[in-house]
Amino acid sequence: MRVLVTEDEELLADLVARGLRRAAIAVDVAYDGDSALERLAVNDYDVLVLDRDLPGTHGDDVCRAVVAGRMRTRILMLTAAGTVPERVAGLRLGADDYLPKPFEFAELLARVQALGRRAMPAVPPVLRKHGIVLDNARRQVTRNGEYIRLAHKEFAVLATLMAADGTVVSAEELLERVWDENIDPFSNTVRVTMSKLRAKLGDPQVIRTVPGSGYLI
Repeated sequence: MRVLVTEDEELLADLVARGLRRAAIAVDVAYDGDSALERLAVNDYDVLVLDRDLPGTHGDDVCRAVVAGRMRTRILMLTAAGTVPERVAGLRLGADDYLPKPFEFAELLARVQALGRRAMPAVPPVLRKHGIVLDNARRQVTRNGEYIRLAHKEFAVLATLMAADGTVVSAEELLERVWDENIDPFSNTVRVTMSKLRAKLGDPQVIRTVPGSGYLI
């Protein structure tokens, strides 16, 4: 999953982004509406966490732009005004969900994950293949009953490959889905992460490299 957090309180935005990354979610951050629109124009996001009261382009107008552009991005709107009329107004603009400030991070994470499931094709919460069991809710992976400790990016790469259900996933798609805009597209990050993941999964190897195309399980 890839998320854009748009919030003008920089400390809050960075804290939210850090927490989402710990949940193996790729996150970009924008501190104003103009920057959010620029990122939305070039990146494919599953979820937009959108503060309503933004400098530059107002959050309401960012929401309208996403809806008008028929983007598949789901919108979780944030605001300090938590009255029923405010929530109704936000939802009528096209937001998919609404969370008043202050909020508990655990609730925000649960709402982002729920919206992410709606933005993507349905994937079972537990994926099984070649003796590997990946539990998305618990962030746990076992192989033949043995627990495997994975780093956040390793887990996200494995989840992406298993969700692809035997189809090839390119390195470019992995960069788009697992990392954020700060990653160098010409780096060997995917190859290095794949090497570590293969080592942790052990033998027999289940991740195949398809020359010139990508990877599959």
